[in-house]
Amino acid sequence: MSAQLFVMSAASGAGKTTLKDHILKHFPQIEYSISATTRPPRPGEENGKHYFFHSVEDFKKMIANQELVEWNLVHGNYYGTPKQFVADKLEAGISLIFDIDVFGKPNFDLVYPQAVGLLILPPNLEVLEERLRARGSDSEEVIKTRLENARKEIEFAHKKGKYEHTIINDDLAKSIEKLSQIISLYL
Repeated sequence: MSAQLFVMSAASGAGKTTLKDHILKHFPQIEYSISATTRPPRPGEENGKHYFFHSVEDFKKMIANQELVEWNLVHGNYYGTPKQFVADKLEAGISLIFDIDVFGKPNFDLVYPQAVGLLILPPNLEVLEERLRARGSDSEEVIKTRLENARKEIEFAHKKGKYEHTIINDDLAKSIEKLSQIISLYL
């Protein structure tokens, strides 16, 4: 079977990273697509492993040179998917899982309409707020911004998103099981 593309979208704190990490651990034929970003690295993040970290100036050059499949400004930082990274993996027959926000997904679909969309949602916004606060890494202002953005993202995803599968992440074990079943359908 040829390489498959899986696009995961979720509001910050919905559990997307935990689910993605499980998939990468249990499906060795899938690799994580590394996004480019202008946000500063978090503790433990490495350039070229977690993200390709760029200055705003360099990122804007990538946009101007059409080097990105999709890009967006999220929480005041640019994020995007480097075209060459994806092309190289597909050519090598490697399946990829992407972390792309709901606003970037329609642009991604223009280039890769065969990609499988996976929408990860929190049970409700109150649970999402609890998860964001439990991280302990964001200021009150950042949490408020992320919650407001989550409302917009969820509304947009329901109205304009193309997601083949939606997972309500209210029980991590059940969400992992459901996501694993979905991934298995395509490999």
